[in-house]
Amino acid sequence: MSNNEQETKLVVITGMSGAGKTVAVHSFEDLGYYCVDNLPPALLPKFLELMKDSTNNIHKVALVMDLRGREFFDSLFEALDILGKEDWLDEHILFLDAQDESLVTRYKETRRSHPLAVGGLPLNGIQQERKILDELRGRAQRIIDTSNLKPKALRDKILKAYTEDKQEIFSVHMVSFGFKYGVPIDADLVFDVRFLPNPHYVSHMQPLTGLNPEVSSYVFKWGDTKKFNEKVLDLLQFMLPQYKKEGKSQLVVAIGCTGGQHRSVAIAEYFAKQLSSNYITHISHRDIDKRKGH
Repeated sequence: MSNNEQETKLVVITGMSGAGKTVAVHSFEDLGYYCVDNLPPALLPKFLELMKDSTNNIHKVALVMDLRGREFFDSLFEALDILGKEDWLDEHILFLDAQDESLVTRYKETRRSHPLAVGGLPLNGIQQERKILDELRGRAQRIIDTSNLKPKALRDKILKAYTEDKQEIFSVHMVSFGFKYGVPIDADLVFDVRFLPNPHYVSHMQPLTGLNPEVSSYVFKWGDTKKFNEKVLDLLQFMLPQYKKEGKSQLVVAIGCTGGQHRSVAIAEYFAKQLSSNYITHISHRDIDKRKGH
């Protein structure tokens, strides 16, 4: 291994235009990464030669590589294939995403044109870009949904994720949500628990949440719930080591019910607790306070 016999960390920052790549690259600069914004994929082989040069002392690099057209995208895939063959590199793809509505709002606020719809409607460019980037999104080790993140919150999220000395640390993020508000776009696995008895129809439980012991007891007392928990937990315990071996640093598991207030909250809490003995676990309840009156 060259480059002073030390493995070089390379983070490729990519994703939807307008999803926060500028904030991301500034965050990596704060972490001490050597950053290059909008590196053309065709120049990557030459750049790798410079990185591999044993006379330099660069061991942490972040590259922003985004979309400028279909030809650019094809070159990007060729470049990523090259990265996978370099055993002296610890490469990692960070994909920034956001919902269409959020991206349209950002383009309107900045009065910028989308790179794929210059002079046209931003939404047309966004939808075209999303189709083109779908395969790249699937190759990413980490996906961050910036739809509801302020720049500071995105920066804090990146700093927290990449400050670790060892990026191979694997974590599981359990997210509860309501289908009526849409499926989380950064979810790797989605489980639908709307088939379970709903505490919403027990009048005194309506204003409560799955964090309440009475609500969780109601959710877990049914045979179908117990069977579901057993089967899904068995599936997760089989799949998580495979995801970890494949190189993912985080797996987002989303549990959805109708409103994201009762069933999904209780079950997400249960799975997080069960997995916490073997994995770093995080939990968030996206829609727990979106019910009427909150």
